[in-house]
Amino acid sequence: MKEFVLLLLLAACSAKPFLSPSHVTLKNLMLKDMEDTDDDDDDDDEDDNSLFPTKEPISPFFPFDLFPTCPFGCQCYSRVVHCSDLGLTSVPSNIPPDTRMIDLQNNKIKEIKENDFKGLTSLYALILNNNKLTKIHPKTFQTTKKLRRLYLSHNQLTEIPLNLPKALAELRIHDNKVKKIQKDTFKGMNALHVLEMSANPLENSGIEQGAFEGVTVFHMRIAEAKLTSIPKDLPSTLLELHLDFNKISLVELEDLKRYKELQRLGLGNNRIADIENGSFANIPRVREIHLENNKLKKIPSGLQELKYLQIIFLHSNSIAKVGINDFCPTIPKMKKSLYSAISLFNNPVKYWEIQPATFRCVLSRMSVQVGNFRK
Repeated sequence: MKEFVLLLLLAACSAKPFLSPSHVTLKNLMLKDMEDTDDDDDDDDEDDNSLFPTKEPISPFFPFDLFPTCPFGCQCYSRVVHCSDLGLTSVPSNIPPDTRMIDLQNNKIKEIKENDFKGLTSLYALILNNNKLTKIHPKTFQTTKKLRRLYLSHNQLTEIPLNLPKALAELRIHDNKVKKIQKDTFKGMNALHVLEMSANPLENSGIEQGAFEGVTVFHMRIAEAKLTSIPKDLPSTLLELHLDFNKISLVELEDLKRYKELQRLGLGNNRIADIENGSFANIPRVREIHLENNKLKKIPSGLQELKYLQIIFLHSNSIAKVGINDFCPTIPKMKKSLYSAISLFNNPVKYWEIQPATFRCVLSRMSVQVGNFRK
């Protein structure tokens, strides 16, 4: 009798638990489905050796797709599609329709076709930096009306793409071959706030009159171009304007008259030898001015009247003298922001001849950089 009871206990311990239909969970079904799919794939390997299978497993349990499609080789999660550094020569297909960001940088894409982003109505950001783009179809962005950020830097585009989304807030087309900005390029793009166009062979004559009419741009950079003067027809809403590494030789009275809201002005690494008196009076809100690496022989006039100016870079010029009232106001009780940075090094100025009161409106002595001139 004891032996019989022992055999029953051993049989009970080795038996598998009974699962009623109520214990069949989603996880169990998914695992079973994947096992069945693996078996089917082994049978189909002889018939389909392509990198992009045309047959997709269909789950017998669920009528919807549990695993959204993702372009081969890319990574997809949280409505973001990463396809960078894959050596792609074209935009991949099967991009999920609810995608919000696509990263295609560091590939070999030469052309964007009309239907490459068709149906991506939720697309917010598109990154195409460092490809070989020469052409973007005029109807490429017809359905991407929510696109806010477009990055096209380090390509071979000869013009800014036509029919850009009206909702675009940031466009970066640095280091291309753009020579001309046509009148209607940015028409109706009232939300465009950041425009980066540096390292393009753009001349003053290449900016058509009215090219920025009605556009609200706050930050613009056209550095490393072929500008010989400050463009006079840029958006009047500019808060930052960077024109470094151009061929500008003179700042005239009318050059800055349009940009009364300007807070940062970059004119470093040009050929500026003279700044006409009263030029800076047109930008009364400016806080930072870059004039380093130019050909100035004196401190520009009008700095002492700029109440908000805090940073002025004048190093690597030909300035031989600094006057006691070149930086600080002479009007009694005039309120002015204290300077946090004044750079005068690498100028032929005798720093020991500069009067201490010259920097009376500076935050601290560490804010002034004056050094010996080296030929």
